[in-house]
Amino acid sequence: MNDLKPAEVFPPGEFIKDELAERGWTQADLAEIVGRPLPAINQIINGARGITPETAMELAQAFGTSAELWLNLETAYQLSKVESSENCNIRERAKLFETAPVKELQKRGWIKSGMPIDSLRAALNSFFSLPEINQLRVAARTSIQSSELTPEQLAWCVRAMQLAKAVPVKNYSKQSFRDCIKQLRALASFPESIRKVPAVLGEAGVRFVVVEHLQKSKIDGAALWLGCDGWDKPVIALSLRYDRIDSFWHTLFHECSHIINEDSYILDIDLVSAERCLSSEALSDIENRANEEAADWLIPKKTMHEFMFRHRPFYSKTKIIQFANMIKIHPGIIAGQLQHKGEITWAANREMLVKVRDILISGSMSDGWRKK
Repeated sequence: MNDLKPAEVFPPGEFIKDELAERGWTQADLAEIVGRPLPAINQIINGARGITPETAMELAQAFGTSAELWLNLETAYQLSKVESSENCNIRERAKLFETAPVKELQKRGWIKSGMPIDSLRAALNSFFSLPEINQLRVAARTSIQSSELTPEQLAWCVRAMQLAKAVPVKNYSKQSFRDCIKQLRALASFPESIRKVPAVLGEAGVRFVVVEHLQKSKIDGAALWLGCDGWDKPVIALSLRYDRIDSFWHTLFHECSHIINEDSYILDIDLVSAERCLSSEALSDIENRANEEAADWLIPKKTMHEFMFRHRPFYSKTKIIQFANMIKIHPGIIAGQLQHKGEITWAANREMLVKVRDILISGSMSDGWRKK
C-alpha cells in the first residue's frame, strides 16, 4: 500500500479534446463558437495557456457545463505540478511550530534561527530532551486554567531546569529549608536585600533561577524538582512578570510552600491578573494553602487582622509605613496584601509597590546564579 502513487492528473486540454470528439467538432469550430483565434484555442488545449475565469465561462457555455468544472480542472493540474517534497517540508515545519513556541525559542537564543527542517527538528528534540520531561513535577502559578502544560509553559519549565542544573547549592533538607524561610523573611524590609535571596536559598539546597515568561505562558513562578527519583533537588523559578515588590515576595513564598509540602503535577491558577484576584472558592485547596502560608510567613495573620481592625476603612500612608517599620517589612508588601483583601483599591498607594527586577538581575551579574 505504501508504494501506491496518486492517479495522474491530466491538463484541462485533454478534457476539451474529449468534448470536441464527442461532438465531432474541430478546434476551428470551437474557436468560431467562442469567438477566439484558433492559435489561442490550440494553446489552451496543449497546456501552453491556462484557463482563466473568462475562458471557463466560455467553455461552460459551449459545452453546457459549469464554469467551476474547468476552473477546478485547471487548479488540480497546476497543483499536481508542485513538488510534493516541498509541501511535506512546509507541513512538517508547521507541525513543529504547532507543538513548540519556535519563534520564542529562537528569539531568546535557546535554539538557532534559519535552520533547515531536519536541523530544526533535531534542535527541538535536543531542547526537550531532559530526563525529567516525562515525569515533570511542577506547581506553577499561571493564569491558564488547564490540567496540562501548554507548549509555552513546558518550554519555560524546561529552560528553568536547564539553568538550574548549573546552579551550585548545598545539600537539601526540609529542616534547613524551613530555617531558610525565616532568613528570607528578614530580607523583606528593603528592596536591595532581594539580591541576597539566591544565596540564602542556595545555602538551604534550593536552586533559584529567573526565566522571563514566554508569550501566552502567563507563568509567574514555579516549584520544580530536578531528577526523577525524589525531592532532594528543588528549584524555585520566577518570571518577574509583575515587577512589584509585593508580587515578588508573595510569589517566592508561594513557591516555598509548594517545596515544603512537596506538591507535584499541579498547574496553579494565577492569583493576580490585570489587577484582579480570584476568590478563594475558585482556587484549589493546595493553592489556598500556599497563598495562606505565603501571606502568613510575610505578615502573621493575627498581626495583619489587628492592624486592619484598628484602621479600617482608612489606611493612611503614614499608618501603613508605621506598621511596616514595626514588623520590619517593606510597606509595599502591606499595601499589596490590603489590595488583595479588598481593603484598599488597586490604585491606592501605587508608589509603595516599587520595582525589583533591576535590583535582582543586577545582583545576578556578580553572583552568577542566573544565565540568559
